[in-house]
Amino acid sequence: MNQSQQDVIIIGAGIAGLTCAKYLQNYGIQSLILDAADDVGGRVRTDVVEGFLLDRGFQILLTAYPEAQRLLNYNALGLKSFRSGALIRTGDHFETLSDPFKEPSQIFKTLFSSVGTFGDKLKVLQLSREVSHESTEAFFSETPTDTLQYLESYGWTDAMIRDFFKPFFGGVFLENDLETSSNFFRFVFKQFYNGEAVLPARGIQAIPQQIASTLSTNSLMLNTKVKQIEGHQVTLADGTVLRANHVVVATDAHNADLLLKRPVERHYNVTTCTYFAADRSPLPDKMLALNPNRFATIHNLCVPSDIAPTYAPEGKALISVSTQGLDLFDEQKLRAHIVEELTDWFGAEVQTWRHLRTYHIPEALVKYPANAPAFDLKIGTNLYECGDHVAYPSLNAAMATGRAVADMIAGI
Repeated sequence: MNQSQQDVIIIGAGIAGLTCAKYLQNYGIQSLILDAADDVGGRVRTDVVEGFLLDRGFQILLTAYPEAQRLLNYNALGLKSFRSGALIRTGDHFETLSDPFKEPSQIFKTLFSSVGTFGDKLKVLQLSREVSHESTEAFFSETPTDTLQYLESYGWTDAMIRDFFKPFFGGVFLENDLETSSNFFRFVFKQFYNGEAVLPARGIQAIPQQIASTLSTNSLMLNTKVKQIEGHQVTLADGTVLRANHVVVATDAHNADLLLKRPVERHYNVTTCTYFAADRSPLPDKMLALNPNRFATIHNLCVPSDIAPTYAPEGKALISVSTQGLDLFDEQKLRAHIVEELTDWFGAEVQTWRHLRTYHIPEALVKYPANAPAFDLKIGTNLYECGDHVAYPSLNAAMATGRAVADMIAGI
């Protein structure tokens, strides 16, 4: 079955595809978005389970992202902020490492905590000043090394790298060895320094839902799987053939490679997120709790309902536990190990926590090493690609590449 000609067909209703459609609409160009899933968002999804909001993998928005600032209505998202810094598990207790620029009252507590030396903390302030005014383009035009080598050459002690940088940025990169490119580290470091880490009141999927809500009616077809692309034709799984002047592939990396028949060997960072319901929060502050022991099962822990109370029913707390790098996944064994470690952290009350759901995400992020290849956004006469896998792994990159493709199509 054939349908009428479209101006632009976008395959994928994740952040990149929705962003592309939004900017095209701003330019007066209508597009049709196709997605095999039952809702928008791609990897940025939220499930409602017994009144709890479960993001599919622990995710945050950094308010300093320049693309997010230009695209999103922050007020409408009801953003709720983490406290700056982190709780770091040291022995049998937590040490607090705050950003003294954002919380001056915490400066002495931070500078004299056992996490790192006094000189380590001064270097954090030094790097904060260095990156604060650097542009996104400047970061990614630098010749990078991996993040671990960068930290060592900057002069931080092994203890500071082990106790703070590995658990904190390992959680951002979803890998424990800091093999991720140093230019991305510097970019992300700036975002944490210049803005806030936040959660939307209605879950992380509120971000793609907000973008989708601004698009014209009949611009989105869900539960619609694309079988192949050939020239100006897009063939759906049910045999329907759609035609378009321009085709944009905005899926995840794996499906993009399949559609484009591209024999690229991909390597991914793996994460697993396990959610529990509790009667109260076990944490003393609205911070991310980090475990420097990367051989443990718990790599970081958060209580999303401490940040945004709407993540849990009234009188309940939502506990999120993240584990990186599980190539062999056994949910029951993982949950047992998590409960055992949490009991050591918080005592017998953990035995009353109720498991809600576990999300194992083997293709969470495409690895981004220092020698990561560059991808063209225009890959044919009328064929384009966008998504964080063609740039660097973040919401900002998904939005930036979506906007860039829209600019190309519009001739901006």
